[in-house]
Amino acid sequence: MATMASATRVERLPHVDNLRAVMVAWIIAGHALLGYSAIGGWPYDEVQETTFHPRSELAMAVVVGPTALFVIGTFFFIAGLFAPAAMARKGPAKFAGDRVVRLGVPFLLFALLVWPLFMWFAYLAAGYRVSFWWEFTHRHPFLDSGPLWFAEILLYVSLAYAALVWAKDRARAEGKADDVDEGPTEIGGRQLATLIALVAVASFLVRLWFPAQSKQVLDLHVWQWPQCVAMFGLGVAAARFGWAKRVPERLRRGCGVAVVFTILSLPVYAWTVGLSNLADDAAPYQGGWHWEALLLATVEAILVVAGSVWVLGLAQDRLQRESPLWRRCARGSFAAFVLQAPVLLTLAILLRPFDLPAEAKAIAVGGIGVPVCFWLGWQLIERTRVGRYL
Repeated sequence: MATMASATRVERLPHVDNLRAVMVAWIIAGHALLGYSAIGGWPYDEVQETTFHPRSELAMAVVVGPTALFVIGTFFFIAGLFAPAAMARKGPAKFAGDRVVRLGVPFLLFALLVWPLFMWFAYLAAGYRVSFWWEFTHRHPFLDSGPLWFAEILLYVSLAYAALVWAKDRARAEGKADDVDEGPTEIGGRQLATLIALVAVASFLVRLWFPAQSKQVLDLHVWQWPQCVAMFGLGVAAARFGWAKRVPERLRRGCGVAVVFTILSLPVYAWTVGLSNLADDAAPYQGGWHWEALLLATVEAILVVAGSVWVLGLAQDRLQRESPLWRRCARGSFAAFVLQAPVLLTLAILLRPFDLPAEAKAIAVGGIGVPVCFWLGWQLIERTRVGRYL
């Protein structure tokens, strides 16, 4: 049995901060690519002037696609790892209030102003003669917040966690402590395999009504809820065993093998079934009573559970640097994540008049956008009072 660690201890872990920065950079670069993708995934695709060649898009899906299936789940996993310590310091009420300020305020700001404003600019650049109000009320989904949907869902999960802790504390106060479950006594391969199966089945069932990439009011991303909730819960459970500092080596290796095998199997599968154009062939995989939808849900579950654990373990070995640059990137990573929307849309709009292939534009937007987002994020943290809330 693994040795349990205190969930209340406060400690900065450079590898976790650096991992967040790396994942944010990866997300920003990925969104730059998706803006020119025929299958979509970044709302600039609503007004895109050019798209990838189908072979380029397939290659991008093979190289970048697997990470897109689990990187958001990894953020929820990390959030869950540190939630018990924050809860122990602050208590349920203050924990919930803190999350409302840090997650809810940026989400509302983006949903009501920043995102519709810059999408309006994109519509104008594409030749649409529409007003800001028309763009705000007519885009689907209503109250879209761009990448800040992540903050919205994390807020809901965090508030649910606070309510659960409050209920447990009340049960203890009323003398019902024996009835309160304190969590698992160990987390090993069997437990992770069970979680993978549960996430796969839940994702498949949810996508019968909410297919992958479907849109709901408030941009709820309901089709990703099973992995988000499961990974936050895994993080909370793993915090008791000190996983933030060290993932068990045997478990890390096993997760790595599962991830590598799954990723290497994807191009073989695509070649076997003749998958050559994602925009035309994606529908059965996105939801419904199709074996393809169950297959994608299973692949995604393997990558999100095993991939999150493996990536955290790799970071513990390889992302321990504490140079000034790393510290600045880590400190400004959430601000960079927030700022990617105006930065990437502005760059895409500026490149729009140039007669260049989509591949060149995507590389330019990503190559310029990533450092600009982190530089602006660091400036926002250092030179304004916003830093105290991020």
